This record gives sequence, structure tokens and C-alpha cells, in this order.
Amino acid sequence: MEKGKNSPLQFGGLLAFLAGFVIFMGIITGEIYYPEGYNTAVNDISDLGSTRPPNTIIHQPSATIFNIAMLLAGLLLCISNWPLYRHFRNLWFTIPFALFAIGVFGVGVFPVNIAPYHGIFSLLIFVMGSFTCILSFTILKKPFAVVGIPIGVMSLIFLFGAPYFIPFWGSGGTERWVAYPIVIWLIGFGGYLMSNTKK
Repeated sequence: MEKGKNSPLQFGGLLAFLAGFVIFMGIITGEIYYPEGYNTAVNDISDLGSTRPPNTIIHQPSATIFNIAMLLAGLLLCISNWPLYRHFRNLWFTIPFALFAIGVFGVGVFPVNIAPYHGIFSLLIFVMGSFTCILSFTILKKPFAVVGIPIGVMSLIFLFGAPYFIPFWGSGGTERWVAYPIVIWLIGFGGYLMSNTKK
């Protein structure tokens, strides 16, 4: 394949990869600086930005780290969606991907203490992120084309089956089984696009 032929697509892949990296490392770094007692089984990811009302507590610097990471990742995803759309011309993928990007950015703007907006944007992340993984088969080549299907389905199962999983894994643990598969897929997706492979 001619060198540089897919540079816009590679650029979109780079931004998607960086977004996944920023989300993952932003969460980890926020957890590092959170006061003692933070538990990934009990605490939701969004607790890093703020705890739920009425007893709202904002721990710094965890809140700033988490919120900035979500804002930056959301912005990267929004920008990456344009070259992806121009290359693939597939609305079945780019619309869910765009809504997923908006959800990530919105969570950075509206911490969990700002209801109902935080909940709306969180739901966009989980639902649209899952559908983005699933619908990626419409634009990618095998074998990676089929990887997103079980990942997206698994995230949806943990999302809508949360009442069944929480007694065993906790709220935080269950949420991480919804969110982390999407983030890991996103990093792989970005790497796939940067490899210059196209359908």
C-alpha cells in the first residue's frame, strides 16, 4: 500500500488510540490520588470526579485529573470521527461513535453531582460505546471486525444486568466491566487504523 495514502484515516486512528489511553490512564491516576478508602468494587468510576448528592464530596486532585481526562478524550474522539466518516462513509458506525464521543466529553463537563446531566452522558458512553464496538464490523476487516461484537454485547449485558452482578462484584466492579472493555477496544481500534489497513 502506498505510503501516506491513508494519512487522514491514520490520523483518526491515532486520535482514537490517544483517547482510549487518556481515559484509561486518567482513571488510574485519579485513583492513585484519591484519599485512602477508595475501592474499585464499591466506588463507581465517576466518584473520582465527585460523589453523589446529597453528601457531595470533591476530592482533589483526583477530580481535576479525571474531569480533564474525560474532556480531552471526548475532544479527541469528536475530532477523530470526521476523518473516519470521510473515509468509510458509514453512518451506522459514525453516528454511535459521535454520540459516544459526546458522552465522554459530557461526563467531564458534568460530574456525578450534577443531575440528571451526568447520568445522561454516562448512559451515552455505555450504550453508544457498546454499539460502536458492535457496529465496527461494518467498516473493518476480519479478524478484528468480529472482535467488537462480543465486547459490545458483553458491556451491554453488564450494563442492563447490573442488578444481578452488583451483589457479587459491587457497583464499581460491575461498572468497570461495562466501561473497560469499550476503552480497551478503542485502543485496539486506533491501532488497527494506524496500521494502514483498510476495507
